[in-house]
Amino acid sequence: MSTYIKKCPECGGINLVLNKEKGEIICKDCGLVIEEKMIDFGQEWQEFDHEQAEKRRRTGAPMTYTKYDRGLGTDVGQTSDLYQLKSKGRNKFFRLRKWQYRISTAIERNLKLALAELKRVASYLKLPKSVEEESARIYTMAVQRGLVRGRSMESVVAGALYAACRRHEVPRTLEELSEASGIDKKEVGRTYRFVTRELGIRILPSNPVDYIARFASALNLNANTQSKAVEILEQAQKAELTSGRGPTGIAAASLYVAALMNNEKRTQREVADIAGVTEVTIRNRYKELLKELNIEIKVKRKDTKE
Repeated sequence: MSTYIKKCPECGGINLVLNKEKGEIICKDCGLVIEEKMIDFGQEWQEFDHEQAEKRRRTGAPMTYTKYDRGLGTDVGQTSDLYQLKSKGRNKFFRLRKWQYRISTAIERNLKLALAELKRVASYLKLPKSVEEESARIYTMAVQRGLVRGRSMESVVAGALYAACRRHEVPRTLEELSEASGIDKKEVGRTYRFVTRELGIRILPSNPVDYIARFASALNLNANTQSKAVEILEQAQKAELTSGRGPTGIAAASLYVAALMNNEKRTQREVADIAGVTEVTIRNRYKELLKELNIEIKVKRKDTKE
């Protein structure tokens, strides 16, 4: 019981009782709930089986947007409990469970399907839980605002995932989202811009440096080449070469230049395939970097005998 509450503010009574299960302080004289949603700071007991968990656990699973009911929904009985009933009672509860799944709003039905697709795409792209949670929150807000009407569920899921990746600075390209979701790249980009604009989500432009580590790992380049690519990118940003250009293209070109400088030659086709851009883009960015930053590339060659 709170030490600050001495008497009931309604009737002035001092006959107060604490209900630990509900977290409430109640006046027994007039029935007024004086305080509610109180936190129990007592010890959390360990449990080693289901029976102990039911008796000792005081909290449930955390709330999450990755479930259509945010993890707060309940089921009509557990499957193991239902089979302990007689056939008549068992059939009754099975019917109740069936109707529980049937009676749901359009938003709930949409979220059930969409969040399952969201988990699949997030698993395919190996995204962290924080990005998955944020994308589920964005999609839920989009459904509640009616932004899904007239658009495919998959495109809105991909757009929400891309927005979450950008907010958490997890480098994923539109090409990767398109491949994982099976939606055209342009459609994913359009949906992403529409959702962020309608929901008022502010997203900063992508930093090309974020892509360096992923591209370098995929190309099997060493740490010195990776560090050199970051230096080239920083010089390019100071010279304002990155403005108006795609972050993946400029990052891939910086890696290509750094690899040549460290005698780790990779072809433009290899770099372009990893970055999801064309060879022409790599070639153009490569020429710009050499010209504007005055970079000279000297490739070491083995001595040959005539």
